[in-house]
Amino acid sequence: MSPRRNRQHGGAKPVDRTGGDRYGLERTEEWRGEDWVVRLVGGGGGAAAKHYRCPGCDQEIQPGVPHVVAWPQHGDVDDRRHWHKACWNARDRRSARLQRSRNAPRY
Repeated sequence: MSPRRNRQHGGAKPVDRTGGDRYGLERTEEWRGEDWVVRLVGGGGGAAAKHYRCPGCDQEIQPGVPHVVAWPQHGDVDDRRHWHKACWNARDRRSARLQRSRNAPRY
């Protein structure tokens, strides 16, 4: 006797056509009285093999992990910051001025 399979068969998944959480699409959000451009970055595909440090939690974002890139609307490339999605959503409750230990790497 073969083992039981718990996979669902048939039925299409609902498709979000609003573009709300689709990767690569940009939207504008207000934060601290300034407009910010926000882009969701997916983890798969041709993602760069680079580590980023989230300013919300001061933890590393590993390559291949979906995250958010945000920058001021009138800023330049050097103003971009890579955030965990949960940290970006909780940015008003988190401090961007966290202190690192002496031995913590700076990215």
